Amino acid sequence: MKKYIAILPIFILAFLVQSCEEVIDVPLDTEAPRLVIDAGINWYKGTAGDQQKIKLTTTTGYYNTTVPVVSNATVYIKNSLNTTFDFIEIPGTGEYVCTNFIPQINETYTLTVISGGQTYTATETLKSVAPIQEVIQKNDGGILGEDIELRSTFNDPALEENYYMYRFKYSNRAKVDYYVDEDRFYNGNTFYSITDNDDLSAGDVVEITHYGISRSSYNYMNILLSVAGSNNGGPFQSPPATVRGNIVNQTNFDNYALGFFRLSEVDTQTYTIQ
Repeated sequence: MKKYIAILPIFILAFLVQSCEEVIDVPLDTEAPRLVIDAGINWYKGTAGDQQKIKLTTTTGYYNTTVPVVSNATVYIKNSLNTTFDFIEIPGTGEYVCTNFIPQINETYTLTVISGGQTYTATETLKSVAPIQEVIQKNDGGILGEDIELRSTFNDPALEENYYMYRFKYSNRAKVDYYVDEDRFYNGNTFYSITDNDDLSAGDVVEITHYGISRSSYNYMNILLSVAGSNNGGPFQSPPATVRGNIVNQTNFDNYALGFFRLSEVDTQTYTIQ
């Protein structure tokens, strides 16, 4: 009799656990797909900057596991001299590549994307970035002074407004961190970006990237990171609200695309925790 009394709660517990594992799909309203234009032009210091890529996709349902790509579009960028840089698709990928782009600091560029009978345009300026001077490791960082922390220093140019985006990629986790910054309180002085990972240990590798961005790009990313949660997946996860960028549909204003046309000089360093 005691055997059956002892075994009975186990069966009840197993039944309850199995019941808790049932997956419930919540019906969600889905809008018609919108074009998503990933048009970040990055000129890494020390390179020609002639190899550039733009990716076209569409939005999709929340439960879909694949992102639809957009093929057969016409994509090009013009500078202020009306020089055209064509972006040609790698067939079937939605990735459009240019091999002869000419980057120039403070030059104005206009992006044009023609897809599905719609014409989308955006205009932006290529912004410089102060070079990373050194990466400093602190072993007493964090609120409690117990974390490993990296500070990447740079000398902010004086007498001008500068805006930055920082990217931190860690070997010990999949999440990539993005932050934006303005030089309002340190104009013309030495400043730094700082890691936000309290799990760093010896041997971990951190890829640190600084981008020079425009004021409009700073405002866009600041809003996007706030909506998406800057510490919860970066700016490219699905945000709970729509954030519109600088890309305008010239054919039908209301049928806007998502994304932002940005041009940045970029500096990057890789650091291994000591």
